Amino acid sequence: MASTNSRLRYRMAAIVVLSGLSLLTTTRFPRPLAAQTPARPANGQPTATLTIKITGARNAKGQVGVALFQEAKGFPEDASNAIRRQNVDIDPQSLSAEIVFRDIPQGIYAVSVRHDENMNGKLDKNFVGIPKEGYGASNNPKKNRRAPTFDEAKFPLDSQQTLEVKLTY
Repeated sequence: MASTNSRLRYRMAAIVVLSGLSLLTTTRFPRPLAAQTPARPANGQPTATLTIKITGARNAKGQVGVALFQEAKGFPEDASNAIRRQNVDIDPQSLSAEIVFRDIPQGIYAVSVRHDENMNGKLDKNFVGIPKEGYGASNNPKKNRRAPTFDEAKFPLDSQQTLEVKLTY
């Protein structure tokens, strides 16, 4: 009987030691990560990367603000309705700027751009409503007596895309 108890204690001790080693190994040396796959939002849709190159700035004062819209609501001026927005400095050598939006669900979008020369956070206009600062939109719609519409600026985004938006003054 003493021999059976000794074997049982030995086995239990071995289990405790092996469990401790196993815990130590997994804590210190975690399993390798799974291969990276393209990012997907919670709904499982594939995502895309959008690079926007802004050209034609008349000077390097202030910043360029870019807003990415998924619907017409608020386009082009109410950036609070945009799904992404970002400001960036203008390169004084090339008078251009670039912004990259990553992990955007694939779909239809429109981009609105403004050159905020005085850094007041809005597109300044004169007393009759004509912009005094530079502005632009995706697809570079022709200058008109009104702001460009979402339909004029919309484009499909399905993986990786680069757009050029030319500022208009």
